[in-house]
Amino acid sequence: MTILHVSAECYPAAKIGGLGDVVGALPKYLNQQGVTALVVMPWYQNAFFTQHSFELIYTGRFRMYGTHTYQVWRLQQQDLGFDLHAIRIPGLLEQPQPYGYDNDADRFIAFQTAVAGWLNTWQTLPDVVHCHDHHTGLLPFFFMHAFAFNRLTQLPNVFTVHNGSYQGWINWDKEHLLPAYDPLHRGLLEWNHAINSLAAAIKCCWRFTTVSPSYLEELQHEPVLGKLFSDEAAKGLGILNGIDHQVWNPETDQYLKAHYDSSTVAEGKRMNKEFVCNQFGLSAQRPLVVFIGRLLPEKGADLLADSFYRMTHETNGGFSFLVLGSGLPQYERSLQDLHGALPDYFNCYIGYHEELAHLLYAAADFLLMPSRSEPCGLNQLYALRYGTIPIVRSVGGLKDTVIDFGDPGGFGIRFEQATVDDICHALHRAYQLYALSSKLDHLRSYIMKFDHSWTEAARNYLALYRTVTASGL
Repeated sequence: MTILHVSAECYPAAKIGGLGDVVGALPKYLNQQGVTALVVMPWYQNAFFTQHSFELIYTGRFRMYGTHTYQVWRLQQQDLGFDLHAIRIPGLLEQPQPYGYDNDADRFIAFQTAVAGWLNTWQTLPDVVHCHDHHTGLLPFFFMHAFAFNRLTQLPNVFTVHNGSYQGWINWDKEHLLPAYDPLHRGLLEWNHAINSLAAAIKCCWRFTTVSPSYLEELQHEPVLGKLFSDEAAKGLGILNGIDHQVWNPETDQYLKAHYDSSTVAEGKRMNKEFVCNQFGLSAQRPLVVFIGRLLPEKGADLLADSFYRMTHETNGGFSFLVLGSGLPQYERSLQDLHGALPDYFNCYIGYHEELAHLLYAAADFLLMPSRSEPCGLNQLYALRYGTIPIVRSVGGLKDTVIDFGDPGGFGIRFEQATVDDICHALHRAYQLYALSSKLDHLRSYIMKFDHSWTEAARNYLALYRTVTASGL
């Protein structure tokens, strides 16, 4: 069985968030189970693409503002665990970052058109095309209804919703950029008087998945597409993401200052914590709470500064707090201002730093995730792997993966509302747990033994692929 994954991100070539981690791991684990899994993504002018060797395997053309030439390049390096391909379109797909450009809609229409055009030339088509998030959401429609790709009409496809908040809205004045299609099917593209790439994917794909079972239910109440997800629920399946246990392993992680396992977690975390706290001017004698992620409302980033300020005063400086992330300027400024107000108790690194992220999971006592929406969440799984207690809001994949330590078999801290009051109540519980050193050490050792690797998730996807290829349309 051959599976082609199509994505805007793939670690280590390009990663903004969890999408990159997933697409960088799932194909590798599928290959370990006897599947031939490939990835195709856009070419970005970043360090990965400029520092690695690629071979040109195909050149094609399509019309969009005139004729464009596209190239398909294959990574020659063979240590990712899967074959990586990149679509390069001079003048359209050569920016350093995946997103954030005025012509993003044009770029991803072009990317998807090129992917479909390249697939149309394959002598033997893949068994399944697996599309990830709205940047690839038009592909199921192209396969079914674009005249140039009628050979792909019966090509089985699966679509994964990694984050339904981002839907790929495109104004109808860009319709002429799409490959020619039968206008009778125009309604499959539309939602609320515009082209909605995510809606088109859900309507046209053979099956769709979400990255946790709870998120599948929550999407049926999504404010824009909730009715569509409810109507198409029979096509949906929630499969919890995994993590790459080879990359995220405190026994071998190249970024750590001290390696450890479940039997040496207390000493290993102490050494990493002392290093981190020394680097950021914090005390390692206090419980260290970290936040790692995008500074956006959906992540609860607007609540961080007020929560940390209040807890510092309510516990007489009982915590050390550290944030790693970037996002909306007002949240970045609020955190920088908080550091100015509480330099001995709070610090932050504004930006993306893979090495520091690994180090923080190893150093922290607690990871805070006050998310308003969390389709799956990988950070809490990384935290568990490194013996760090997650403090999470009961939403999406966080609800599926964290049991409160007050409940039978529990090990984390959960709270219900994305408010400063609820966060502070959870942090007070963390403060009390930290004082119970024997219980804390037991929980650390216990959670490090969980298996959240991609092995089980890959089995679930493989079963879905088999169902899709056996069913036909």
